[in-house]
Amino acid sequence: MSVCPLVRLSHSAAAHTRTRYKYVKGQAAGAPCLAQPSRQQGTLPPGAMACVAGCRCCTERRRQSSILYNILKNEEQPEAAQQPPPQEPQGPGCSCGSRRRVALRSPQVAGKAASAVLVKTLRFVKSVPCFRELPLDEQLVLVRGCWAPLLVLGLAQERVHFETVETAEPSMLQRILTDRRQEQQGQQHPQSCSPQLPSAGEIQGIKGFLAKCWSLDISTKEYAYLKGTVLFNPDLPGLQCVQYIQGLQREAQQALNEHVRLIHRGDQARFAKLNVVLSLLRSINANVIAELFFKPIIGTVNMDDMLLEMLCAKL
Repeated sequence: MSVCPLVRLSHSAAAHTRTRYKYVKGQAAGAPCLAQPSRQQGTLPPGAMACVAGCRCCTERRRQSSILYNILKNEEQPEAAQQPPPQEPQGPGCSCGSRRRVALRSPQVAGKAASAVLVKTLRFVKSVPCFRELPLDEQLVLVRGCWAPLLVLGLAQERVHFETVETAEPSMLQRILTDRRQEQQGQQHPQSCSPQLPSAGEIQGIKGFLAKCWSLDISTKEYAYLKGTVLFNPDLPGLQCVQYIQGLQREAQQALNEHVRLIHRGDQARFAKLNVVLSLLRSINANVIAELFFKPIIGTVNMDDMLLEMLCAKL
C-alpha cells in the first residue's frame, strides 16, 4: 500500500521529518507515487533525475542579518490579532463601495501576526521531504507562485483576525497637479512606482475565505493536505519537473480524500466543500497580500528576494 509523504508529515506538520522515502521504480512518467518508508536514500523518477542533479545549496552563503529577515523572524504573535473584531455595519449593496481603498486599522499588530504565519508557512514547506528533493530553482518557482495562498491558509489555521479602515484618496485635481509637478522634476510617474492600496472588495474576498475556513472547522491534517495541494502546482510557468510535481499534487488530493472519508463518514459532501476552499484561493492576489500586511511594517518589499532569503535560511 502506497504512503504519501504528506500523510506522515501531517502527524507533526511543524516538525522536520527525518524519514527518507523510496520511490517506486519502473512506473510510468508523471505518476510518482511513493512506496513504503525506507531508510535508503530517496531517488526520483527518471523524468525528474535531471532536475535534481542541478540542485545547489546556498544556505551558508545567504545573510541572516537583514532587516526583513529579523522582522519576519519575530514570531511573537500579538494576542490582539487573534481576537474576533467587532462586526462592521453593512451598508446597502453598491458596486462603487467595493472599489474604496482600505488599510489595516492596526498595521503593526496585523503585520507582525502575518509575518509570524509566513515564517511558519516556510518552515512547513521546507519540512516536506518531496519539496526538499527538488532543485533550488524548482523550489523557488513553487514558493514564489504559491506563497500568498499558503499564507492566507495559514491565517485561517491560526485564526488571525484583522480590521481595515477606509482611506482618503487624493482628488483628481490633486493627482493631476502632483503628476505634473513630478514630471517637471524628471521623476517617475507615481502610479508606476508604487501600487495602490487594496480595495474593499479585495479585502472582503480575503475575509470571506477566512470565514469559510472557520465555518468548516478544518483540522490540522486537512490544512496540511490543502497546503500540499496548493504548494505542488504544476501549472506554474518556469517549472521543469512538471509531471513529477503534478503527481505530488495528485497524491495530496488523494490523501485528503481518504482522510475525509475516514474521519467524516457522515459528511459525504465535506471533500467537495474543501475543494471549494481551494477554488477560492485562486482569487487571492499576491500583490494585495504584500501591500496589506508587509508594506506597513517593512515598506516596499521585493517578495521574491525575501522568499529566497527565507528559503535558504534556517528558520
